[in-house]
Amino acid sequence: MLLGYIRPHRWTLFGGAVLSLVTGATGLALPLVAKYLIDALSDDRPITGALLLMSALVVANAGIGALGGYVLRRTAESVVLGARRTLTSYLLRLRIAAVDRSEPGDLMARVTSDTTLLREVTTDSLVGLGTGGLTLVATLVMMGLVDPVLLAVTLGVVLGAGTVIGVIVPRISRASRRAQDAVGAMGASLERILGALRTVKASGAEHREEQVVHAAAEESWRQSVRAAKWSALAGNTAGLSMQIAFITVLAVGGARVATDAIDVGTLVAFLLYVFYLMSPIQQVVGAVTQYQAGAAALARIREALRLPAEPPAPPAPLPAPGAEPAALAFEDVRFRYADDLPYIHHGVTFSVPPRGMTAFVGPSGAGKTTVFSLIERFYDPGAGRITFDGRDLDAWEIPRLRSAIGYVEQDAPVLSGTLRDNLLLGNPEAAEEDLLRVLGTTRLDGLVERLPKGLETLVGHRGTKLSGGERQRVAIARALLRRPRLLLLDEATSQLDAVNEAALRDTVADVSRTTTVMVVAHRLSTVTMADRIVVMDAGRVRAVGTHRELVAADPLYAELAATQFLATTEG
Repeated sequence: MLLGYIRPHRWTLFGGAVLSLVTGATGLALPLVAKYLIDALSDDRPITGALLLMSALVVANAGIGALGGYVLRRTAESVVLGARRTLTSYLLRLRIAAVDRSEPGDLMARVTSDTTLLREVTTDSLVGLGTGGLTLVATLVMMGLVDPVLLAVTLGVVLGAGTVIGVIVPRISRASRRAQDAVGAMGASLERILGALRTVKASGAEHREEQVVHAAAEESWRQSVRAAKWSALAGNTAGLSMQIAFITVLAVGGARVATDAIDVGTLVAFLLYVFYLMSPIQQVVGAVTQYQAGAAALARIREALRLPAEPPAPPAPLPAPGAEPAALAFEDVRFRYADDLPYIHHGVTFSVPPRGMTAFVGPSGAGKTTVFSLIERFYDPGAGRITFDGRDLDAWEIPRLRSAIGYVEQDAPVLSGTLRDNLLLGNPEAAEEDLLRVLGTTRLDGLVERLPKGLETLVGHRGTKLSGGERQRVAIARALLRRPRLLLLDEATSQLDAVNEAALRDTVADVSRTTTVMVVAHRLSTVTMADRIVVMDAGRVRAVGTHRELVAADPLYAELAATQFLATTEG
């Protein structure tokens, strides 16, 4: 999976790795130059050339190292960008059922904190392991050329340290995964609270909810500290091994110098290689430990990319002005939200002809809103058949299907941004005259005149600067600007005052002359103007007809109508 993100940048990454290897090569040459310098001093030979060469190697080491570091860091940031693009694109295509089972805050953590760890995995782990490993091998080869006996002593110490580090690494992996899971849980808790902050404050629950977030943060801290503890132990083990190797080489090498087995210059060169060996060993150990944290992040990203998603497809064009209205039919549809939940629909059957208004009424929980969710293909039915223009719904490409539908949800969500952004969300290419016409139709023109920056006014997080009725009118205007062949209105006027409700009712009646309109409604004033009414109860359609027919023929509808009429007159 990591290689998939790296592949587009493989040549840049390779270039950075080559620069790192060149940096290592210049470092490896320094002990040999130092040996030559010491030998020249011993033999009374000139040392100017050796000093110049050593200075050039030091400067080259610093310059090439800085360039290589920049190239690798830039590549790592590009890998993170690619991962975030892939993940966000996939999350936006998630099936609603998958979103229902997930915590939005946890999904956000996978896009933010988990992808950030790929930066270290790319540079410190992948490149670090490659360049550090090659440098380590090259250093050992050079040490063997200088003195095989001292190399054997050094390898004995290094292999002992490697055994200890091998025991530590799995513990780093487990702690890192738990730390990332805890970060996701903290994000989920915080998103849950901020999404209902007014309710939390009104309930006096700030302290209790604060404890929930703090508990998740503390769990992340505990696991991160645990991972840091094992990482520090691995790093210190590597450092300690090199100190032991230095002391051992110094003792053994001193004895070999004393017996004339090697000269002082050889010992100095070997000791310099021991010092130099510390860097690639720590680089390799750091790469292995860092990869454990990255592997945990990769696993969480992989989990997100395995959630059920809609197939990718290009955006579909909106219907042309005056397009033929849609026809819809449900045939014995059964549906439940999950296998362990009861059925919401128990064989729902009805048909909606092109043009006109069809209202859906019934007690709470009857399955009215679920009808709209199935039409939008947020969910697929477990059995039965739904047709749109005579074709099975699953035969339509989802973007093409949704381009023909305007949907106003029950809570009429408004996104952060300007009022214009929200109105044009479904049709960013809408002409200015169409926008002005819809503003008048939905009675938003007065609101625009009152706002300090008109259409460019920011509406706040989730539209908090607008009233509930204003948010509903924005949602209706947004749907109308799409020129839908089918308009779905789920309690679209529930928060409007009587004057605005009457105006929008007239608008909907006018739209229904050229468009198919389906309305979930509880207000009698909306229901009585419908061309047909579908009465639902306990996940079934129990009656279809006009208001006059149903009052006489269906007791449940007669009871609902009487109750709502009384509620309307009393209000």
